[in-house]
Amino acid sequence: MKTTFTAAGDMLIQRRIPADSDGFSEVSEFIKRGDARYVNLETTLNRGEFPANEFSGGTYSRANPEVLEEVKEYGFNMLTFCNNHSFDFGMDGLVATKKYIDEAGIVNAGAGLNLDEAAAPAYLDTKNGRIAIIGVVASMGSIKNETSPMAGRQSRRFKGRPGVNGLRCEEYLQVTKDQLETIKEIAALSGVNARKDISRAEGFQPPLPEDTAELKDLRFKVGDTTKYVTHPNKKDTERVKQAISEAEANADYVIVAVHSHDISGDKKENPAEYIAEFAHICIDAGAHAVIGHGPHLLRPVEIYKGRPIFHSLGDFVIHNESFEIAPYEMYEKQGLSDDAGVRELVCKRSKNYTKGLMRDRRMLESVIPYFEMENGKITRLELMPIELHFDLPTYRSGNPRFSKDHGIIERLATMSAPYGTKIKIDNRGFGIVEL
Repeated sequence: MKTTFTAAGDMLIQRRIPADSDGFSEVSEFIKRGDARYVNLETTLNRGEFPANEFSGGTYSRANPEVLEEVKEYGFNMLTFCNNHSFDFGMDGLVATKKYIDEAGIVNAGAGLNLDEAAAPAYLDTKNGRIAIIGVVASMGSIKNETSPMAGRQSRRFKGRPGVNGLRCEEYLQVTKDQLETIKEIAALSGVNARKDISRAEGFQPPLPEDTAELKDLRFKVGDTTKYVTHPNKKDTERVKQAISEAEANADYVIVAVHSHDISGDKKENPAEYIAEFAHICIDAGAHAVIGHGPHLLRPVEIYKGRPIFHSLGDFVIHNESFEIAPYEMYEKQGLSDDAGVRELVCKRSKNYTKGLMRDRRMLESVIPYFEMENGKITRLELMPIELHFDLPTYRSGNPRFSKDHGIIERLATMSAPYGTKIKIDNRGFGIVEL
């Protein structure tokens, strides 16, 4: 039995999109080719009734619940909304967002009233099979700080904590033996680790191994070379592997969606090593596809063991400057009073519309994959190039339309080649992955 899929990256929607707008019907028709049609909803849904969190995912992303009509009009029937914006308006904002999505009848995963709910697969029944979706957010900053949106487990006596299904990162700097000795000397002379040293002396933390040093939150280990090392957190990985196992018993196909901004090297196009490792772990555990998003631009396409990994699908919709109201915290961050108004806020943040996501063409160019799978393997993969009206004013830009002449497929082919992926362009201007 052949099952078909379409997917899109981040839908950071903050205003309505008319169904008769430029490009809407052509994009929608392509998306509706899939039995399963996935997108990451990168906004909270509310009417401004909740207090803003102290920290946000950047912009305090908020839209009225009616934008779910656009989600369905484009054709999407499954989504995740676990990302760095999930807690922009705290627990109340997350719970309200899930409530609106559930009421709209859209299958969703990755966030919930407790960790077990957030981590659980959600299921879509189609005429060509049952598809499971598992949502994960792996942006280190958004699940590591003291206001982490990570969901909590229920116990016999306490309710669970609403939040997201997070993937934490185990990271350290590998240094030479001489470098490690210098770091130990700096730590001792500066007293930066005094609090931890006292905690270890009192038995609340285990002692550090001889080949390890710390400078506050930075950990260093001895190695032959100097490099930054990352691996996915074992406990979080096991939780996702268990969800994949559960999904395998209840569905024909399993998709894992991962939101991450982390990079390796010095380019945003390079996925973090721990994310690439995690994607392989998911496929090895039984997932049929891994769909990445988060950095707002394209990252490589990889075919691993006959199954696709989209390291990032970039933006599908981006309304990063299209908001009518903003919480005080956004003004304060820009050194403004909220008497200034939204226009002055946006101008200050974007340096008069010269800086930011909306001025980087890479953030407004992406692809929508259509792929077919039979017997657990991918048999066809097409890539529709889209651009998000880069040349229009920001209050009209950020919506997708088919793009044939912007070199999007060529750029994706170049970055995917090191992964062994070959992409050619057909007479429509679509990318076709050689399988």
